[in-house]
Amino acid sequence: MKTHNSFEERFEFSGTAKTWSLIAIVIGVVAIIAGFLFGGEHVQRTYSNLLLMSYYFVCACIAGVFFCAYQYVAQAAWSASFIRIPQAFAKVLPIASIILLLVVTAGLLQHHEIEEGGKKEVVPYLYAHWAAHGLTDPKSENYDAIIAGKSAFLNVPFFYGFLVVLLAAYSYFGWALAKASENEDEVGGMSNYNKSFKLSAIFLTIFGFTFPIFAFGTIMSLEAHWFSTMFGWYNLAAMHVSGLAIIALTLILLIKKGYFTWVSENHLHDLGKLIFGFSIFWTYVWFAQFFLTWYANMPEESVYFYRRWEPEYKWLFWFNIVINFVAPLLLLMSRDAKRMMNRMMWTCIILILGHWLDYYLMIMPGTVEEHRGFGVEEIGIFLGFAGLFTFLMLSRLSKVNSLVPKKHPFLDESLHHHI
Repeated sequence: MKTHNSFEERFEFSGTAKTWSLIAIVIGVVAIIAGFLFGGEHVQRTYSNLLLMSYYFVCACIAGVFFCAYQYVAQAAWSASFIRIPQAFAKVLPIASIILLLVVTAGLLQHHEIEEGGKKEVVPYLYAHWAAHGLTDPKSENYDAIIAGKSAFLNVPFFYGFLVVLLAAYSYFGWALAKASENEDEVGGMSNYNKSFKLSAIFLTIFGFTFPIFAFGTIMSLEAHWFSTMFGWYNLAAMHVSGLAIIALTLILLIKKGYFTWVSENHLHDLGKLIFGFSIFWTYVWFAQFFLTWYANMPEESVYFYRRWEPEYKWLFWFNIVINFVAPLLLLMSRDAKRMMNRMMWTCIILILGHWLDYYLMIMPGTVEEHRGFGVEEIGIFLGFAGLFTFLMLSRLSKVNSLVPKKHPFLDESLHHHI
């Protein structure tokens, strides 16, 4: 391997990383097949876990685009030396988007029979609260006035439309930023950097207005009677913290393998500050969403939290705040803690699992009505998607000519970053 002074280091995706990612993908496929073959409530849990992990997959990739964009707009120098990692996340976003759309399509098209209020109904496995037959038809016995009032937003054509448009837009900006950075290595100058700055400013404007809508439709509408104006920002915080944790973990593991030798404890310190700060922000939004339901005297909104206080979920509800707030608070508060590679690594692993639990609590209580459990579907599908993300992301990373954006205007400052 060449030293960083040559600026020609390439990542080689082979060996243990490739083997284990492929094994994880196989485990995930087996878990999905097993969930469908077991039948009954296992099918519902399989669909719910597929939605959970495809949404998490998309959010991790969007976090890569988001990270690159605000680094460019802030004209930040410190991140230039490892910007290839979030760029690799961004390159995987189109595939992640297609998987999410396939999961949503299958969950809407495949129906099953449930018994509610003494009568049997045939409903889709996903989005049954608004996509079931007759909910918006005043002549139907299934008519629901609340859902009918939201039908301008909660209808299948609009739902698909905004998903496709938003995911396509996010994917385009991710591809364009990565492409401009790679072109910069070839031609030099400021033209590609200036282009990246403009693309980032446009992306952040669009993203800021649309990501809450993406979260409202994909996750909040699973329980369509309930709504929270803070839910979009709550999801934004979860997306950003988990994305930062995955970026930092990827960087640390690659450093341990002998890559990114130019990245120092100062870079890790800045990543640690972002992870710590946005974990606090996530906690603020988590508490505000919970607290304001009582403070604003909205008992009709308490059903969302009541479901999550049922016996099988209540301890997870409180464990969620422990793992996603208390853990980073205690592990990353001091300056020295953020500069310890192993501590950063384990904190990132805790947060990646913690925000899986966060998404689990957003999705499961509203989709799995009975015979709830935790087992093959949850563990296997998580491993499958983790393996798929690792395989695709590292494959993209191996295709760039250099791990260093060697003609980035702020590269020298990043290589000498010290705080």
